[in-house]
Amino acid sequence: MKRSLKTAVGVGLTAIMLFPVYWMINVSFTKDTDMRADPPHLFPLHGTFDGYRAVLDQQLPFLGNSLLIGLGTVALTVIVSAPAGYSLAKLRPRGAGTLSFVLLVAQMIPGVIMAMGFYAIYLKLGVLNSSAGLVLADSTIAVPFGVLIFTAFMSGIPAELVAAAKIDGAGAFRTFWSVILPVSRNAVVTVSLFAFLWAWSDFVFATTLDGGGAQQPITLGIYRYIGNNNQEWNAIMATAVVASIPATLLLIVAQRYVAAGVTAGAVKD
Repeated sequence: MKRSLKTAVGVGLTAIMLFPVYWMINVSFTKDTDMRADPPHLFPLHGTFDGYRAVLDQQLPFLGNSLLIGLGTVALTVIVSAPAGYSLAKLRPRGAGTLSFVLLVAQMIPGVIMAMGFYAIYLKLGVLNSSAGLVLADSTIAVPFGVLIFTAFMSGIPAELVAAAKIDGAGAFRTFWSVILPVSRNAVVTVSLFAFLWAWSDFVFATTLDGGGAQQPITLGIYRYIGNNNQEWNAIMATAVVASIPATLLLIVAQRYVAAGVTAGAVKD
């Protein structure tokens, strides 16, 4: 009875938290004329795909831009944070503790403050309204997190592996590339997933650094779509549903790697 009660409470709380997601899907199939029903329909009685047709006609370029920015952010984040994590975990350079503290502090800086700084720099460099600028900006959020995850994970890799590589004549880079990185798959997947999600859902950097360019991500596509079509809620919700699909699929596929990567280093023998 106690276990059943806990299960029922858990299911009820989950249903409450997921109801906005269900309502978003419901509205995406509901005709505009049915939106004014009182009380509102819990199911789309006269379903329509008009909202999804509008997505295919108007929002695909924004989705493509977000995909490009997300993959670029993942690549840059892993390229920078994996070697940095290896250095802090295994090479232990002077000042490693101070650097780890600085990385923690960097994650506490509000994004809007960083966006203003990037805007001033990009304005002078002439890289406003570009995908490369958004990739660099989004990476500044993901890299500190990535370094901390890689450091925690690689600290748990047995020192015997590194010692064996040195005996075989491998240098620091060869050890990292051939020994450490292959066994850090969970950390790579974890960092890549979070970097992609941050870039995919970014709005502050996008609206500040690419508010009027041709490389706008889906967050700005939804924002401008709401402003231009504030009565076509089925199209707005259909856009939100389509924008949620990539992140949802990635979370489902990579959830076990994420759990292993995030908890790495939490328990020591």
